[in-house]
Amino acid sequence: METSAGIIVYRKHDDKIQYLLLHYEEGHWDFPKGHVEGTETLEETALRETFEETGLKIVMVDGFSEHFTYMFKNKQDLVITKTVHFFLGMSFDSNIRLSDEHIGYVWQSFDHAEKKLTYENAREVLRKADTFLKQRTLGDFN
Repeated sequence: METSAGIIVYRKHDDKIQYLLLHYEEGHWDFPKGHVEGTETLEETALRETFEETGLKIVMVDGFSEHFTYMFKNKQDLVITKTVHFFLGMSFDSNIRLSDEHIGYVWQSFDHAEKKLTYENAREVLRKADTFLKQRTLGDFN
């Protein structure tokens, strides 16, 4: 059993919302995320991993938390059950400092981000985050 946490990072650019997607070395596009270490809370893990992978300091948005669970085989051919928790956070900075585990990044509108994400579970979390933001006024995040 593994547990990870990450953040769906967004920014306002020309009064429009853009989401940050990272291009992982393995070839897929996803959000910043990583494994819980020691006694970290899920939120602490999400903030640490996002900073380590992007160099961004994030302002967390209260009230949004989603998770999904899936199974995969690791390099030793063992079946692992993994739960990934996602939060929503805003960046006031667009300058990314990528970690070694990524080969690129993009800031994308919802429509483009939804198409670019590799995995359906990530697309579903993005849809929920976008709906959450649209139900609130953008002014709440200034």
